[in-house]
Amino acid sequence: MTTASHAGTRIKDVASIQGVRDNQLIGYGLVMGLQGTGDTLRNSQFTEQSLQSMLDRMGVNVRDLNLRTRNVAAVIVTADLPPFVGTGSRIDVTVTSMGDATSLKGGTLLLTPLQGGDGQVYAVAQGGIAVSGFSAQGQAETLTQGVSTAGRIPNGALIEKEVEGGSMDVGPLVFELKNPDYKTAIQITDAINRYAMQRFGRRVASPRDFRSVVLQKPRQMGATRFIAEIGDLEIQPDTPARIVVDQRTGTVVIGKNVQVSTVAITHGNLTIRVTEFPEALQPDPFSNGVTTVIPRTQITTGEERAPIAIVRGSDLQTLVKGLNQMGLKPTDVIAILQAVKTSGALQADLVVQ
Repeated sequence: MTTASHAGTRIKDVASIQGVRDNQLIGYGLVMGLQGTGDTLRNSQFTEQSLQSMLDRMGVNVRDLNLRTRNVAAVIVTADLPPFVGTGSRIDVTVTSMGDATSLKGGTLLLTPLQGGDGQVYAVAQGGIAVSGFSAQGQAETLTQGVSTAGRIPNGALIEKEVEGGSMDVGPLVFELKNPDYKTAIQITDAINRYAMQRFGRRVASPRDFRSVVLQKPRQMGATRFIAEIGDLEIQPDTPARIVVDQRTGTVVIGKNVQVSTVAITHGNLTIRVTEFPEALQPDPFSNGVTTVIPRTQITTGEERAPIAIVRGSDLQTLVKGLNQMGLKPTDVIAILQAVKTSGALQADLVVQ
């Protein structure tokens, strides 16, 4: 029986077929039906121009009129076009305000063409916008929760054109690793070849480099079935020794292969406290003097006692245990890891974001 600690990872979870990817779409449109939370046409001139152009196409002449509506907003519409999607299918779209609209809640997106990177229209979007956030404002207080100037339209775009190419039956298949690694590429190759020898009687995989594995599809089997069968094969992917540090949030992620050579660490905090207590100097009675404020400043310093600790991380558990015994905060751990890396005792890549 395979334990959870030794459970493998499926190939389709660590690699994907080369060329099978999404395509990003973008478009510019108008949202109508807002309850006075749309763009101010005087401030957002592009919204006014778009509204006038749309009405002109519908036979309504408003060129000489001074529009003052607050129920319309200019938006950018984005979507991801999935691979192998056919004409007539629907996809989700995201709608984001461009002007000074305060909320898109209750609005309806008008017919908006969505273009790809080549400038061609692949889909059109239209429908009611689902907004999770809200904003309420009064004379003395404003309450905001979430983002009310962005929303989604589930199945809001209709595919009008398919992406050319992308057939898996032409040419060799290539598995691309999501986290490139030489050992992982070899493990994928060996797992596929072991299965192919039993299933087809020959090898079908060969590593091209640390990022990709080339597959030769058997003639008697379709590409879809072939990928489905080998995608469920399990391997033990190798991970590099790496520490990722996010200084903005104080997040530290340490990989299991990280090791630290024997090193002595001490970390102390110097605290400087500045206290202001001004004093008022009162003049003598009947002297026609002026009250004067004399500044008084007191500066005290203190440094916490920081013992020296010897840390040797032969594995992840030992390293984390040693850092926790020192009672360090996330910001202190970040500073120590940077210093240990500089000293050469950290046998891993340190990625600071």
